[in-house]
Amino acid sequence: MPRIDVGGIGIAYELLGRAGDPAVVLTPGGRFAMDVPGLREMAEGLVAAGRRVLLYDRPNCGASDASLLGESESEMQAEALSGLIRRLDLGPALIAGGSGGSRVSMLAAARDPEICSHLVLWWISGDPIGLMQLATYYCGEAATLASRGGMEAVLQATSWAENLAKSPQAREFILAQDPDRFIAVMQKWAAAYGPSPLSPVPGMTQRDFARLTMPVLVFRSGTSDLSHTRATSEWVHRLIPHSHFIDPPWGNDEWNERSVETHGGQAGHTLFRSWPRLVEPILSFAAG
Repeated sequence: MPRIDVGGIGIAYELLGRAGDPAVVLTPGGRFAMDVPGLREMAEGLVAAGRRVLLYDRPNCGASDASLLGESESEMQAEALSGLIRRLDLGPALIAGGSGGSRVSMLAAARDPEICSHLVLWWISGDPIGLMQLATYYCGEAATLASRGGMEAVLQATSWAENLAKSPQAREFILAQDPDRFIAVMQKWAAAYGPSPLSPVPGMTQRDFARLTMPVLVFRSGTSDLSHTRATSEWVHRLIPHSHFIDPPWGNDEWNERSVETHGGQAGHTLFRSWPRLVEPILSFAAG
């Protein structure tokens, strides 16, 4: 698997499709890697329609390096995304992401608009319950383990498990950290998820939203989804007045149904199983 240094962080990536075709960059949610079920199938659908697709592992995900840089993890990952697109000379590209990937995509496009021709967002995390879940999952578990058993205990953190298993650098990096410094970073990163009355998306300011002048497509979230609330998607749409705001190609309970299947363990990972159905509306949007 190819790797490239972006700002001192090793990033694993894969390019699908023909050189010279319009580029699309896909980012999944959670700390899931580029081989998560549903994402590659989505990429293959875009390639079949004549797009060149970049799949990659964000820092702290998959086979990429672990890193504690940045005011927040999302901002660090957004800088890595921007740098990766520039290093591979793929911009301006259609940048698309769901859940945590939507946040990273927004931040990258707002802070480096020249890399982005179109922006596509779905499952945008937000509102108090959804954001507090993120702080607990991404930061709270690992910090609590470090406080109880030092960095050796952090190797048991579920949110870091895939990165530790796939990245030769990650295990050594985690073990080399000072527990107190690691906990301080987790505290800082967790604070970034604090709900704000000024912005629906952690790290995105009013000025950042104003910089999203490229064509933007926002898929409306389901009313039953407490991780990516409908109110959050509606707020993002209001802050980007020119954005297209449409229903996704799945039912209102998609997130809850996929979550039950995935966490039940019987069907494997199914959170992103329906993402290939986004290919047609994305292509229609890009052509418009």
